[in-house]
Amino acid sequence: MSNGPLSGVRVLDVSTILAGPLASSLLGEFGAEVIKIEHPVEGDPARLYPPLEDGVSAAWRMLGRVKRSVTIDLHRPEAAGLVGRLAAAADIVVTNFRPGTLRRYRIDFDDLRAYRPDLVMVHVSAFGRTGPYADRPGFARVAEAFAGLTHRTGEPGRPPVFAGYPVADGVTGIYAAFAALLALRQRDLTGEAQLADIPLYEPLLRMMEDFVVEYGATGESRERQGNENPHISPNNLYRTRDGRWLALPASTEQMWRRLVKVMDAADLAVHDSMNARLEHREEIETRVAAFVAAHDLDPLMSLLVDAGVAAGPVNSAADVCADPHIRARGSVVEVPDETGRPRLMQAPAGRFSGFEGTVGRGAPALGEHTAEVLRELAGLTEPEIQDLRHRGVV
Repeated sequence: MSNGPLSGVRVLDVSTILAGPLASSLLGEFGAEVIKIEHPVEGDPARLYPPLEDGVSAAWRMLGRVKRSVTIDLHRPEAAGLVGRLAAAADIVVTNFRPGTLRRYRIDFDDLRAYRPDLVMVHVSAFGRTGPYADRPGFARVAEAFAGLTHRTGEPGRPPVFAGYPVADGVTGIYAAFAALLALRQRDLTGEAQLADIPLYEPLLRMMEDFVVEYGATGESRERQGNENPHISPNNLYRTRDGRWLALPASTEQMWRRLVKVMDAADLAVHDSMNARLEHREEIETRVAAFVAAHDLDPLMSLLVDAGVAAGPVNSAADVCADPHIRARGSVVEVPDETGRPRLMQAPAGRFSGFEGTVGRGAPALGEHTAEVLRELAGLTEPEIQDLRHRGVV
């Protein structure tokens, strides 16, 4: 068991796929004990996301780590009591079913609070527990579109595009873990149960700090602008001579002066304010693109780093895993699977002076810990567990 700062905190994860499970994983990486409830036959749908290895998603080794797996069929009438008994032994319940579904399963906030009066529940859903859309279904891409992120992503005059990863799941998973700690702190201060209602779209909306305020000031909605930044130039992706891509955002006056010097382009130095550079954006972007295109990536990066210019390559997964800085920091680690074979996966983010994150136990087999958890936390006997198994409840 981990000795991290959340050691002694128990989390009951009654969620599937990404945002809710990510929140519980983050808590588990820093010491919390995480018990994941899954369907006895199907398990979490993420177990079957391709590519599959021996019938199990390769990504599941990452998505399921630091958790114990307990199988309960929430459709069965006996399930609510089992979840309630487990909630009685937990500090935090994380769930991402629709509000109406939680009520139907009888495992909503008030249901579980009857088992633990000071329970903390983090409820992630597409649109939140209140408002006219509360019981609408939704996934990350629905939330990204609804929050406006998709509206502003893509090339001018072309259709909107999604990011290459379900951003709403990632951002909301992180925010839900943050919300869990806020609610836990409030519970500890007051002794009262806490409910954190986190819609998938709201953390995205909060993250885009310029989106609504600009509309309020100008009456216009930010449109798609490709890789250009409306407030900064140069700030784009530029292709190198050897076909790689470079991110080069000269976001401050100091960075601009350094870049002009590296480019040996004294004539551009006259554009000595951001407003001036925005007025001459086309000229500046063309000149910077030509400069980058005249160099291979690695020697160009050396030039820019030596000059103190912020820039970086657009990395593939292979590039990430080979990068010496990522390797030195341990941002990607090799973790042995159940056969002893090393598996690449991301390490917990950040480094801390007084504790460490951990990848903890490997991803569990479906229902691997059902019997032990029901014995330890729900107080069931072996004959009772076997009876539940026989009837398909667990």
